[in-house]
Amino acid sequence: MALIEEDKVRDIPGWEKNAPVPICMGGDYRALTFCCKPGYSLTFEFKCHRDETLRELGMNGEEFIRIKEEFSRENDWDSDLVCFGSLSYCCMRRGGCPRRDMALKFRYPDKNKEEIMKIYFMKKKELSERILRSVKDAEGREKVKPYLRLFKDSSLG
Repeated sequence: MALIEEDKVRDIPGWEKNAPVPICMGGDYRALTFCCKPGYSLTFEFKCHRDETLRELGMNGEEFIRIKEEFSRENDWDSDLVCFGSLSYCCMRRGGCPRRDMALKFRYPDKNKEEIMKIYFMKKKELSERILRSVKDAEGREKVKPYLRLFKDSSLG
């Protein structure tokens, strides 16, 4: 089986090639960047694989939250407008999310929508790599290793 399934990736501005679809849609480990905060009931809980994916990598919910919230503070992504108080928990919805898009417009007021979304997905890619690099479990590290190579490969061209 190929590392990346063609129907499980998108080419989006800021991430460019092979951005993973969300975990709930069958995305790979990199898609944890689009997952929301553990510990809350979800509308689509029946198809959420976040906790299962974290367990598979040997990462607990508290560590996941710490990484996302640290990234949020570093990038000035905290916002009362979005779910869980941070853009780091926002999803991929390319078609738009009114709360996320408003929070991004406040964060980047001098940018147009296209520029904002490019920044957003570029930052989500950075967060994705940080999450995967934070996996400490030996088995989990082996599982994420091929995905970490994708970050290096995408920066080459």
